[in-house]
Amino acid sequence: MYNKYCVTARSMPFWCVQNPLGDPFGGPVQPKQDSLDTAKMLAKAYKAGLIEMTSYHDDDLVPWDPEHPEDDLDPKSEAYKRLREIKKIFDESGLKVNASICSLHGHAMFRDGGLANPDPKIRALAAKKVERTLRIGALLGAKHYVYWVARDGFEVYAKTDFAKCYDWIAEGLNHVTDYISKKRMKNYIGGTVEPKPNEPRGAMFLPTSGHSVGFIMTRLKKPDFWGVNPELLQHEGMALLNSVMTVSYLCACKKLKFLHFGSQIKGQFDDDFPPLVGPEGLKETVWMFKALNDCNWKGIIEFDCHMLRAEGSPEKSEDARWRFIKNCSEAVDICIKLAERIKPVKPGMSHTEAELAAIRQMCKC
Repeated sequence: MYNKYCVTARSMPFWCVQNPLGDPFGGPVQPKQDSLDTAKMLAKAYKAGLIEMTSYHDDDLVPWDPEHPEDDLDPKSEAYKRLREIKKIFDESGLKVNASICSLHGHAMFRDGGLANPDPKIRALAAKKVERTLRIGALLGAKHYVYWVARDGFEVYAKTDFAKCYDWIAEGLNHVTDYISKKRMKNYIGGTVEPKPNEPRGAMFLPTSGHSVGFIMTRLKKPDFWGVNPELLQHEGMALLNSVMTVSYLCACKKLKFLHFGSQIKGQFDDDFPPLVGPEGLKETVWMFKALNDCNWKGIIEFDCHMLRAEGSPEKSEDARWRFIKNCSEAVDICIKLAERIKPVKPGMSHTEAELAAIRQMCKC
């Protein structure tokens, strides 16, 4: 186990490595990577000491067919066979799974939401997809189930049922814990909400960590099971919030289950830059690690980012993906080393003197 400073493990998810690097102004730069090839690359990264864990959306591993929502239970299905091939790769390498996440954003039927879709038939299908994702996580030994807010939001006030949307989300998340209990899935130690202020919808129903904690504590049947996995600097930075405040608040509430990690230009769309990369965020990121240590938090840092589109390589995509994994791993070590240098300020120091002293310590000026 990594267990360095406040970090007990580094997790590199499937979706980060598989990202083809398309954007609204241009198509994919890299070819699609098969899930077995991704599993093998992540197993290699584990053996190289770059990561200890991984996570995935269900769709990252196997396609989903709404006509056959329980194909993972059918030994004759391709999904059943593929999932066990992936499990074998994980078991043989020692790579562990942090989180199993249900994709309720990719399929066209979820265009108006997943758990909070106004159509009860779509919500029922979303619940079936969640059950399948929980079963996949039970097979692979996932520690957490994650609810990313995805498309549970709105663009048009007039088409949104504000009186019921939070009831629907609560119903969906309570179903998660009910199903885990019913099926006796002892692998799950907790669940999380991953908030986001906007994108892909114009506005989300759970936009920030503060909203998420309030929702968990007041609307869910098992609030102790649930926590938050903020995406920092990205999602909170999109709302012009500060990552240091976010982690210290979540630690105070005992709701920081684990952390999604990347870099962001404040107030922009979701940049998903790799950690420490981009025109801003270095000091805030280092202080975030310092705050985590000050709060005596120890947990999993999970990357939720992708390489810059400019660094994609259509001809050597595997090399580019491997370089990306190494760079993300190195970024965590850099953050830890910089944060460790910062010592308590001397009594009587002014705010400016304390800030300059901390910068000198980081830079060893």
